[in-house]
Amino acid sequence: MNIEADYYELLEIERGADDRTIKSAYRKLAMQYHPDKNGGCTDSESKFKAISEAYECLKDPQKRAAYDRFGKDAFQNGGFGNGGGAGGGFEGFSDIFETIFGAGFGGGGQRQAARRGADLRYDMEITLEEAFHGKQTSIAVDVSARCEPCDATGAKPGTSAKTCHSCGGRGQVRAQQGFFVVERTCPACHGAGQVIADPCGSCHGEGRVDREKKLDVNIPAGVDEGTRIRLSGEGEAGARGAPPGDLYIFLHVKRHPIFEREGTTLFCRAPISFTTAALGGCITVPGLDKVEHEIRIPAGIQSGKQIRQRGAGMPVLQGRGEGDMVVEIEVETPTRLSARQKELLEQFRDTETGEECPASSGFFSKLKTMWDDLTD
Repeated sequence: MNIEADYYELLEIERGADDRTIKSAYRKLAMQYHPDKNGGCTDSESKFKAISEAYECLKDPQKRAAYDRFGKDAFQNGGFGNGGGAGGGFEGFSDIFETIFGAGFGGGGQRQAARRGADLRYDMEITLEEAFHGKQTSIAVDVSARCEPCDATGAKPGTSAKTCHSCGGRGQVRAQQGFFVVERTCPACHGAGQVIADPCGSCHGEGRVDREKKLDVNIPAGVDEGTRIRLSGEGEAGARGAPPGDLYIFLHVKRHPIFEREGTTLFCRAPISFTTAALGGCITVPGLDKVEHEIRIPAGIQSGKQIRQRGAGMPVLQGRGEGDMVVEIEVETPTRLSARQKELLEQFRDTETGEECPASSGFFSKLKTMWDDLTD
């Protein structure tokens, strides 16, 4: 076994092996090459150390990720070979991990940056008319806001935070972990690098207090279901003066009794009498734009026919122009007829030749032909 071989080759596993496979392979080989079982053989001892080195790397997801990307170069300059002491090249090792996992992992000697406040969500319901025209409104939200008495420092007025003795103000502490020296967030100051001996009575050291905040919101014309409005800096305040988060307002549009919406297009159904459908005419449809739109009905129109009215739909959000309004015709059959109306309709039926309704006459003609073919 070549002790300079690839870690996966040392453990005799595939590169995609899972944690259980890695552990099982290590146990098997460690038992085989353990010095106590080989009479102090120096070759077996070297192989055992190489296997242990490979296992220590591959069992840790972050170390394994670094090795998969950089190979053993990830652990140069004493980061691995010399036992991972605090000196002798640890900075190079931490730089590799910062490249992969971002700043804040490993060394660097800087205290953890103040954590930004949390973002908040507010759900608002509006009508379709309000979505069409837009609106100005006010909302009240419960948030953690900046503590004024202590100026968000968390310390009692007249006092200040002190440097953390556990980490010396770095916000991180080092600990030996096997072959590695690992830096972790300081448990005493939680990465802030400072501790508050005499906390503010209003915020109890947090630098922020819960209160109700009233905000003015501008809803632009053309918003749709799920449109998100971002109010920068109006979310939760960060602890001890850290930047605040944002407030996101999610809009929900109420169902309209007449109109349905698809993008910038408005749809509605317009029932018309069968005489208007047969003879043609005009109907008036009031739009959300507060204009009465005259819809011309061509003679002989059928149910389901759609008539488009240009520019009568929803406005384009943060743009120019408007969509269309589409009116779907629904021919209504009368259910209450006077005696005179029935008489007139009977007279009309007596004059029908089949050419007045070509679809129905054609359908029954096809049925007759099919029946004749079946009975021959």
